[in-house]
Amino acid sequence: MHRIIAAYRNSLRALERAWRTEHAVREELLLLGLALPMALLIATGAWQRLALIGTVIIVLMVELLNTAVEKVCDRLHPGQDDLIGYVKDLGSAAVLMSLLLAAGVWLTALWQWADAWL
Repeated sequence: MHRIIAAYRNSLRALERAWRTEHAVREELLLLGLALPMALLIATGAWQRLALIGTVIIVLMVELLNTAVEKVCDRLHPGQDDLIGYVKDLGSAAVLMSLLLAAGVWLTALWQWADAWL
């Protein structure tokens, strides 16, 4: 149980530090804060709510992993390097893919919600 509590504290500490230092993480946490009530409003069922909120959480997860990769790369090789640049670009592409997934899910749900009201 002690290990679980320690892991939880470490995770919260990392999220707090990411909030303070990473603009993209702040944006995505704010987006999650907006997504929660909006998902409750527009979702037609539990699975749709899960998909709406889950995709925003996935974006945040991928952003956190991308930030971790970038920090390690910067620490190991602070100068310009083509391979390090490529690795960072791959992380950025992963964030883009998660954003496209979230946008697709949200646009589909919004379309269905608007269609039901029109």
